[in-house]
Amino acid sequence: MSGIAVVGLGVMGKPIARNLLSAGHDVVVWNRSDEPADELVSAGARRAGTVAEAMRMPVVFSMLSDDRAVAEIFLDSGVLAQAATGTVHVNLATVSTDLARRAHAVHTEHGVGYLAAPVFGRAPVAEAGALNILAAGDPALIDRVQPLFDVIGSKTWRLGDRPEQANIVKILGNYLIPCAIQSLGEAVSVAEAAGVDSGQFVELLSSTLFPGPVYTGYGAMIAERRYQPAGFTTALGQKDLNLALEAAAAQNIPLPIGQLLRTVFEQAIADGREADDWAVIAEQQPR
Repeated sequence: MSGIAVVGLGVMGKPIARNLLSAGHDVVVWNRSDEPADELVSAGARRAGTVAEAMRMPVVFSMLSDDRAVAEIFLDSGVLAQAATGTVHVNLATVSTDLARRAHAVHTEHGVGYLAAPVFGRAPVAEAGALNILAAGDPALIDRVQPLFDVIGSKTWRLGDRPEQANIVKILGNYLIPCAIQSLGEAVSVAEAAGVDSGQFVELLSSTLFPGPVYTGYGAMIAERRYQPAGFTTALGQKDLNLALEAAAAQNIPLPIGQLLRTVFEQAIADGREADDWAVIAEQQPR
């Protein structure tokens, strides 16, 4: 049994903590609001009163919403100075490459290990312990936490010894999803206008030319115009799209489709769809 803290118990953080607990690990949890932590404490976890208390565990997983949350809770709060000797912080969130570099530097300054390990997979995948984990950082630290990765994921992809390498792969993966959603929305609109059943059209595409969860899952949402409950909101999608555009700009590489998608996301949010699943951007295509 290993000691691990989980900071951030949202849609993804809570099932990750629950799986670690079910695997017999000593799990400490912290969340801004009490209710998610209450549920896990009832299942056997221990509650940390503060993030500083959580940082006394040998391994800390965090799953926070964005750069600002990571900086506020870990980098600018002073908690790293209170971490136990040898603690390693594994950041599972989708954050910018700039934040990843800063986080690595600040953790190193305080003698705290730092790994980036964003994940591919929605909440049901997290619940099943079948996430794909994109890990980068000191290989020795990855080796140390690999048994914990094996509990929450089906495969760990080792992507380099610099944390930002995992984050750029995650950002680009997330960039390709709205590219697929946009093209699906366009194709479905044309098919419907020609009198083709959209559900059958999507089933055909996803079982022949484009198998996999993106075309299958998002295609069904688009065909049925079903955008609630949201597995990943339009607001979060816009955030991740902006991360991709910023990363590309830093390399002086244009993303013409990304610029189009920026306009699509802005319009969807202006239409009040920020809390819908980001598949709703397909509605910006006339149908």
